[in-house]
Amino acid sequence: MPRFTPGPTFYPSPRDAAAAPAEKLAYVAAFARPADRPDALAVLDVDETSATYGEVVGWTELPNVGDELHHFGWNACSTALCPTAAHPHVERRYLVVPGIRSSRIYVIDTRDDPASPRIVKVLEADELGKRAGYSRPHTVHCGPEGIYVSALGGHGEEGPGGVAILDHTTFEVRGAWEADRGDQYLAYDLWWHIGHDVAVTSEWGTPSMLENGVVPELLLANKYGHRLHFWDLRKRRNIQTVDLGAQHQMVLELRPAHDPRKQYGFVGVVVSTEDLSASVWLWTREGSEFAARKVIQIPAEPADAADLPPALQPFGAVPPLVTDIDLSVDDRFLYVSAWGTGELLQFDVTDPEHPRQTGSVRLGGIVRRTPHPAAPDVALSGGPQMVEVSRDGARVYVSNSLYGAWDDQFYPDGVGAWVAKLDVDPQAGGLTPDERFFPHDADFRGRRVHQIRLQGGDASSDSYCFP
Repeated sequence: MPRFTPGPTFYPSPRDAAAAPAEKLAYVAAFARPADRPDALAVLDVDETSATYGEVVGWTELPNVGDELHHFGWNACSTALCPTAAHPHVERRYLVVPGIRSSRIYVIDTRDDPASPRIVKVLEADELGKRAGYSRPHTVHCGPEGIYVSALGGHGEEGPGGVAILDHTTFEVRGAWEADRGDQYLAYDLWWHIGHDVAVTSEWGTPSMLENGVVPELLLANKYGHRLHFWDLRKRRNIQTVDLGAQHQMVLELRPAHDPRKQYGFVGVVVSTEDLSASVWLWTREGSEFAARKVIQIPAEPADAADLPPALQPFGAVPPLVTDIDLSVDDRFLYVSAWGTGELLQFDVTDPEHPRQTGSVRLGGIVRRTPHPAAPDVALSGGPQMVEVSRDGARVYVSNSLYGAWDDQFYPDGVGAWVAKLDVDPQAGGLTPDERFFPHDADFRGRRVHQIRLQGGDASSDSYCFP
């Protein structure tokens, strides 16, 4: 039966979302790198009062091998309350889970038994390819008129990558979103300033540039993505491209302000080919045009070549490799994952032009291998990679795998699998690892772990139409 009232986890404003009840479960993409067994969706107990807190309490195994689960998202969220395109009949019930290697998309129902979600639909690669012209689905966002799925590749060819739209209710592929892409070719993330009819996309690379690891010749020739694209959201037309500079390679995660009155946001850049630093950029609207400027730079850390993987030995340093960022729902704290050096940094961005570092936690890292306090004798591989922040901003969850082939390049002795939770000081900032919460390795049954989604929504799930 359709709903005739809004879903209970839809919030008109960021303020309402932050005041909502805390999450009880977290969903984690768990993938088998050798493709010798199916990937799975793991369910973690994140209820601090529970006897199984910090444990894997649910496991939904997929029916195929070779998917490589990566990013995923909810079918519907708070955009359903936007006055221009309200959909009160939908609810935050289904997780839309793409396989980045297989180009399949799974629809997984969490409503009847949230700890044991079940697969209700599978879209094969040809459905995405023939109807939208895309492959390698990457990021899923619930929008006001459908489900937006960014894709890295074209159907049967390298590109262009872009955005496909899925129906809210049937999950059928409607088609490609773009009406006029201009010269946009590379793709990665998608977000928007929904009240201003503006969309933003970023750039990584085509499938052949990614699926076997970083291609050194392409990186040193500055061939990976280095631009932001701004779009008319309703007309689906590329209206402006901002180039961050060819040396700023791999422009990845987009995090716009949650306050719908604001037109600014942050984007992370993985590496500079000039000095191996990583950076975070702020985009703003200045009159009728958008501009971007670097507001955070994280330097590479010198290291003995003997301690480095072959890919980094010629450089004698560890690049931070900023591969994810996340912005708290109140737009106060920005979290930056430096996967290479094994650090999660927290910045107060109340003044977005001048971020101020307020916290840092070291876990893993290519050289440091910093252990978790819960297991001080275990040298960790990987580092804080995917970051998710609770709606109230009090909890931050991180997982440690980036992408199968890239894991193998930078952590050739194995990346392992772990998820950590960090508690936030809401007044002064600061991060503290929760010693009770450290599911790792065998808990994930031989899989690596990537993106995390929180029950009821999280800081990177929703956008809002009211302040």
